[in-house]
Amino acid sequence: MSQTASHSHNDPPAAPEEDIIAHGTVLQTGIHNGKMAMWLFLGSEIMFFTGLIGAYIVERFGQGVDNWPDPAQALNVPLTAANTFLLICSSVTLVWGLQNIQLGNRSKGSWGLLLTTLLGAMFVGVQIYEYVELYATGLTPDVNIFGSCFYLMTSFHGLHVFLGVVALAVLTVMSFKGKFGPEYHQHAAVELVGLYWHFVDLVWIILFAIVYLM
Repeated sequence: MSQTASHSHNDPPAAPEEDIIAHGTVLQTGIHNGKMAMWLFLGSEIMFFTGLIGAYIVERFGQGVDNWPDPAQALNVPLTAANTFLLICSSVTLVWGLQNIQLGNRSKGSWGLLLTTLLGAMFVGVQIYEYVELYATGLTPDVNIFGSCFYLMTSFHGLHVFLGVVALAVLTVMSFKGKFGPEYHQHAAVELVGLYWHFVDLVWIILFAIVYLM
């Protein structure tokens, strides 16, 4: 009986359930479980895109220079370079928005999210326009291996960007309603979506260098 009482006396008080739900649990590494889950998800995405890029490189060099179209001739490189710049700018506006939310500047944070959403939507729009333009010139997924690889890689990435834009649009609406604040549990969703968005941007820079410039 005394041992039980002693054990109960030495145990730290349990955190209220609502506090755990609000703040999220912190792992022994010091990383919140939500952030750890996002890193694990991004790790699986890295393996996915690595497989696509690796297959493209094997096909690219396996076909030989003479049997592979010149990207500068087959693709609209200047248009895509400008589109890449838009996506890079979207990462900058997202960082700016998140920093302001963390500082308690909710208005600037909301505008940062809105700018990021608009830039991401513009990227998707330009990519759709590029597809229409390429179809008009005869470059379709079934025309050759280059066409198949090009549409497979860029469309999967475009889908990721589209999903990111949807998530950012939801966060933007929430931010203008005053849902986010400086405490981590108040802006964790923005930070997690930000990790995803930066990853998508980085993948596109690699794809642009390999597909459009190599």
